[in-house]
Amino acid sequence: MDIQVWSDVVCPWCYLGKRRLESAIAQYEGDVTVTFRAFQLDPSPVPPGLPLKDGMAAKVGGRERADEMLAHVSSIAAGDGLRLDFDRAVAANTFDSHRLIAWAAGQGRQADMLEALQQAYFTEGLDIGSRAVLASVAGSIGLSEAAATDHLASEAGTAAVRTDLAEARELGISSVPFFVVDGKYAVQGAQEASTLVSAFEEIARREAVDAGR
Repeated sequence: MDIQVWSDVVCPWCYLGKRRLESAIAQYEGDVTVTFRAFQLDPSPVPPGLPLKDGMAAKVGGRERADEMLAHVSSIAAGDGLRLDFDRAVAANTFDSHRLIAWAAGQGRQADMLEALQQAYFTEGLDIGSRAVLASVAGSIGLSEAAATDHLASEAGTAAVRTDLAEARELGISSVPFFVVDGKYAVQGAQEASTLVSAFEEIARREAVDAGR
C-alpha cells in the first residue's frame, strides 16, 4: 500500500496525524510505504523571530481566540503523547524546511527529518525559517550540517517542493494532513489510528476485489 501525505511542518494537526499514522501502520498487517509531500498553510514571508501567538492573533481575530485554538489542539495532541509548546513557538515560512525534507529523502531520511523539524518547532521553540537552524537540525539526526547549509544556499529542492504544491492545488487540497492511498483513495484530517486501520483494511479489500476481476 502506497500512502502519499501532504502536510506542513508547522501544522499541529499534521504532527498529530503523522503520529496516528505511525500507530496505524504498526497495527496494520499489510506492507505500507509512506511519502510525505510539501504543503504550505501560509506561503507569506514571515518576519524573523515573530512569536507564533502574535502572528496568529493578527489572523484569527485576537489573542484570546488564538489561545483557545492552540489550547484545543494541544489538549488533543497530549492524548497521543505529543507536547506542543506554543508559548515558545516561532512563526516561520516553511518553504526551506520542505526543501530540506526533500534533501533528506534522497538519503533515506525523510521521515526522520520531518520528525526532527516538528520537534524543533513544536517543543524546542526553534525558528525553522532560519537556514542556520535548519542545517543544525539536519546535523542533529546525523546528516551533514555543512552539506545541508550548501543545499539551502542553492536552489536545490525548489522544483520538488513546487511540484508537490502544484499537485496539491490540482487535487483541490485546502487543508492538511491529506492522505492519498494507492493513488485513488483520499483520507483527510488527523484521523484516529483505529479509523486509519479500518480504512486501510477496506482499501486492501477493494483492491483485492478489483484485482480478481
